[in-house]
Amino acid sequence: MTQSLADMRRDYTRDGLSESQAPDEPFALFRHWFDDALKTEQLPVEPNAMMLATVDADGRPHCRVLLLKGLDARGFTFFTNYDSAKGEQLAATGHAAMTFFWPALERQVRIEGAVERVTAEESDAYFQVRPLGSRLGAWASPQSRVIRDRAELEGLLADTEQRFLDQAPHCPPHWGGYRLLPERIEFWQGRASRLHDRLNYRRKAETWLRERLAP
Repeated sequence: MTQSLADMRRDYTRDGLSESQAPDEPFALFRHWFDDALKTEQLPVEPNAMMLATVDADGRPHCRVLLLKGLDARGFTFFTNYDSAKGEQLAATGHAAMTFFWPALERQVRIEGAVERVTAEESDAYFQVRPLGSRLGAWASPQSRVIRDRAELEGLLADTEQRFLDQAPHCPPHWGGYRLLPERIEFWQGRASRLHDRLNYRRKAETWLRERLAP
């Protein structure tokens, strides 16, 4: 390494987050921050990219990058292969955590909660608007399973292309959406000298409790 990791640091001075700026519920603030990210973050950064953390049946954590594909009053939606490693982990525990990081804005959002599958109708509706290559890939790839090499994967894709040569691929039964139902959402705004702003929302029955956390 040409630079010591211990010497790599950045002082955050772009913005602050006060209680007067924060609504009583977290979804409005998330939408506002997400809109800011759409306007500010530059490609190749994808503002809807997030880290999804899960835990397997043995209590071992796993984390990977996914794309958020839906947001409403119920929660945050993403799609994947139900038979993948993450699908097995979600089935085992029923909970997950998401983290969004928008470096240009010096902001981070952490979300934790239970996870449920979306309806088959919701999964199919999203599947049909995906690019053709992505739809074929959902059928071809045995996600998270060991395969021999790239040639095997390309062979599976070729077989799938032949299968759907005369028809549009429909949504596979092993593929679909999950919705994370948030129980906790933390908004982090970087500040100077590591004295960051952290506003945390916790669901309490049908309302949200907002509180400030020490950085």
